[in-house]
Amino acid sequence: MGAFVISKRFNDEYKFVFTSRKGKVIFTSLSYELKFESEEDIERFKANIDQAKFLKFKGSGGKYFFKLMLGDVHFATSRKYTTELLLQKGIKEIVTYASRAEILDFSSNDSIFEDEVVVEDEIE
Repeated sequence: MGAFVISKRFNDEYKFVFTSRKGKVIFTSLSYELKFESEEDIERFKANIDQAKFLKFKGSGGKYFFKLMLGDVHFATSRKYTTELLLQKGIKEIVTYASRAEILDFSSNDSIFEDEVVVEDEIE
């Protein structure tokens, strides 16, 4: 179904990505100083997805991408796509699934998996 994934950048600011049903990043948000700002923007986007605009571009390297606008505000930038058809599929994934996508928070440095304990045999 897709998901919004919140994480921290190296400069300790927050960002989120929207991932496809297959786990590929479709777009990345701008930076946020506070986590709740990113959470609020995700909710605002989900509630107002019908107002989203997708400005399509072709980069100098020949790859396609879009800037996601919510109203007149730049909201996020897509990953690079090799074809215009793949770009269109990315947009369709957003329109179809983003309004009901879950939000996953990976912004804390806490490990979600317990560290594996390695026990070495005693050497006699």
